[in-house]
Amino acid sequence: LYFLFFLLPQPNRGTKRPRDDEDEDIKEAAALEETDDEKKKLLQMVDKEGEEEEEEDEPLDESSVKKMILTFEKRSYKNQELRIKFPDNPEKFMESELDLNDIIQEMHVVATMPDLYHLLVELNAVQSLLGLLGHDNTDILSFEDGAEVLIDALVDGQVVALLVQNLERLDEGVKEEADGVHNTLAIVENMAEFRPEMCTEAAQQGLMQWLLKRLKAKMPFDANKLYCSEVLAILLQNNDDNRELLGELDGIDVLLQQLSVFKRHNPSTAEEQEMMENLFDSLCSCLMLSSNRDRFLKGEGLQLMNLMLREKKISRSSALKVLDHAMIGPEGTDNCHKFVDILGLRTIFPLFMKSPKKMKKIGTTEKEHEEHVCSILASLLRNLRGQQRTRLLNKFTENDSEKVDRLMELHFKYLDAMQVADKKIEGEKHDMVRRGEIIDDDMEDEFYLRRLDAGLFVLQLICYIMAEICNASVPQIRQRVHQILNMRGSSIKIVRHIIKEYAENIGDGKNQEFRESEQKRILELLENF
Repeated sequence: LYFLFFLLPQPNRGTKRPRDDEDEDIKEAAALEETDDEKKKLLQMVDKEGEEEEEEDEPLDESSVKKMILTFEKRSYKNQELRIKFPDNPEKFMESELDLNDIIQEMHVVATMPDLYHLLVELNAVQSLLGLLGHDNTDILSFEDGAEVLIDALVDGQVVALLVQNLERLDEGVKEEADGVHNTLAIVENMAEFRPEMCTEAAQQGLMQWLLKRLKAKMPFDANKLYCSEVLAILLQNNDDNRELLGELDGIDVLLQQLSVFKRHNPSTAEEQEMMENLFDSLCSCLMLSSNRDRFLKGEGLQLMNLMLREKKISRSSALKVLDHAMIGPEGTDNCHKFVDILGLRTIFPLFMKSPKKMKKIGTTEKEHEEHVCSILASLLRNLRGQQRTRLLNKFTENDSEKVDRLMELHFKYLDAMQVADKKIEGEKHDMVRRGEIIDDDMEDEFYLRRLDAGLFVLQLICYIMAEICNASVPQIRQRVHQILNMRGSSIKIVRHIIKEYAENIGDGKNQEFRESEQKRILELLENF
């Protein structure tokens, strides 16, 4: 993995430069106190080996590769020291940069020998090589292509499997080995950031299984458990293969088990709260895959999230987001019915009637809360049938239709916000036309996304809910909606326009058949609205 060797360019050494001053400065920098014991040992080993250049025809074996790696570590550390000491004087560290580049070029040959990759892991060279990705040398040429080739070679050579084997043998009861676990996870994170596609191979090479095993281990919370939750969330992001793998490894149960700790108790530290949020994010990612919806249902995930909503702890806002992911779309039908069975309506409607206070303290906005609640209600109205749908509709007639009043209150709140946003966008469009700029499809898409972010998506959900309940053959609901619209000087035409725009843009990422049937269903609601 640490083949970020291709990182640095082949600088032009040009003519030999005088080095008297530089030699003095380098000697002075080398005298800096060494605080890293492991680095010190590496330097000592290289000093014993000597710094003679390898003969070009010398065969590449374990001994020569070890020497090469140790030389690389020494030159990398030396370059880092000088850059820190003389950040504004490149002449002081340029020679060390050239030396570092030389050894990096020599190490390219290791990429062609997968049987020696284990040495990079054992000597912790991977992290050092990845660290060069952030090197300050802005003259680096052809880095991207070279690094990609090298990372591909390492992934194909099962280097992640080697890292996992290394993790398996480390005893976290020993501080140095616990640090080794943390460093290894950092390597994986850096690789994933540089090459997101490698996440699938990494998970399949044993990393996913190890992360789940580490998360459920009966050990006190620490930095490594937090890091495991971060890496897991990274592996699952936009990756259906890894979501499926996690489901097959009973990972949904692991996530629910770990989150159950927070149903009645808040995280004790900011770090533990961060881990909790990472686990919630992982769960939401998994629920994007329909096969995991059933695993979530059977694992009693709905009951846990419902309990979290009632307990009013920090986990409540994230539990709401999970329920939204679990019930949305036709794949959420079973979860919607189960949610009503476990008396979830008694939990969700109080959150609909009034947004909780103190949400800012847990990083959730009022808009995000109202969006998730309205999305859940929209999913329930879409998916429920029979007696359970009747129970839902009856909620809108209780207490003199107070929930219809709240729905209309939210409608005008977000309608006002959209009118402000639309006015601003129209002004920008006018200025662009005046300047002779073309407003193409990409620009229109950008404006639409801005409108969604400003509150259009919540407004669309509210109008959809309005259309559903007005089509439910409950005259009391329909009359109340029309009455409030008339009182506020609004009209059905505005609601119709919003729902039509919603229908036109629905189904992104779904197949064409689903898109067309869903559009037809929504437009049919408008006929009787």
